[in-house]
Amino acid sequence: MHDSHAKRTVVALPKTPHRRAKVLVLFGTRPEAIKLAPVIHELKARGFETLVVSSGQHKQILAPFVRSLEIRVDRDLGVMKKNQSPNDVCARVVAKLDAILADESPDAIVVQGDTTTALAGALAGFNRKIPVGHVEAGLRSGDPTSPFPEEMNRRLISQIASFHFAATETNRENLATENVASESIFVTGNPVVDSLHSMLRRLKPSVKTQKLIDSTNGKKRILLTTHRRESFGTAMSGNLTTLRDFIERHPDVCLIFPVHPNPNVRAAASEMLGQADGIHLLEPLDYSDFLALIRSSWLIVSDSGGVQEEAPSLGKPLLVIRENTERPEAIAAGVAKLVGGDPAELARALEENYAADTWIRQVSEVQNPFGDGRAAERIVAALEQRLGHSGTARAEKIAA
Repeated sequence: MHDSHAKRTVVALPKTPHRRAKVLVLFGTRPEAIKLAPVIHELKARGFETLVVSSGQHKQILAPFVRSLEIRVDRDLGVMKKNQSPNDVCARVVAKLDAILADESPDAIVVQGDTTTALAGALAGFNRKIPVGHVEAGLRSGDPTSPFPEEMNRRLISQIASFHFAATETNRENLATENVASESIFVTGNPVVDSLHSMLRRLKPSVKTQKLIDSTNGKKRILLTTHRRESFGTAMSGNLTTLRDFIERHPDVCLIFPVHPNPNVRAAASEMLGQADGIHLLEPLDYSDFLALIRSSWLIVSDSGGVQEEAPSLGKPLLVIRENTERPEAIAAGVAKLVGGDPAELARALEENYAADTWIRQVSEVQNPFGDGRAAERIVAALEQRLGHSGTARAEKIAA
């Protein structure tokens, strides 16, 4: 894989003058929408012709976030089906997106992160010789199978992309180790910080969410998110049981859990937590409500990659219920602790921090390791540089 990347060259080809450069931005899940929203707004502000495409990979969760983020979706691929596999999603996104690429001939495609939608978008672009920009490039867990399939998705996208928008210096170093050309890597910060800054300026939770916050006032709120495939089954059941038992032992603590619509998650949540006191199971939330819950939480427990960035951005402590993480910056900064997949470790960490909350109180003083809120500006500036000015410009194509 490294050799192919080292030999690939980028060639500048002329574009028809006096035509705005066209950029297609693709997303399909909540984290992608959150992180690409600032990029979409910045592209439009700088005069790029911007085509926003949703794969619909997580349709139920995505809709309220799209509204909160003030994104207009131009095309919806509608690939969502019950019990879909990554192969199902990938095949349908490639096929449906290819028709759009044939009609629209964008000068670049922008994808984010490590989802099946992102991988499919990169493949479709590569096969049409359209350069791909990868936002949040260079994350690596060190294990190709964890998280699954996300770790391999992002490694494969790095082999395809022409522009690598790395959030941190560590991400840049990971790409350099894999022989990605240095001139194609841009350290930008993570646009999740841009989104957070924007949303916090106008944050207004719904009546229902505010009522929940008010009714739990005076309690230590634990906010839980869990949805990754490697958490399904005994690992998830064990973690949910551990949290339920912890809440039962400590009446001054409550658990708030926006439940992912995946049937595996919903079944486990209903079985393990459905009848327990002090536990609030919620439907998927819009971004304003989710941020309001993060901001009002005492502690966050999550297997989500995005939450590992959102927690330090809001100065909140996080226990990561995974064996490894591709975001070591949060661990190194002291905002997050990796407790692994063993429910006994989660139980120990919960009791330890309940007994002495020194770490929890210190987290709010930690500097955010994921950027300053200007990532979208840097990403679009790099695209402008490589594609040319949005008003005339030239395009860069992958050499055959």
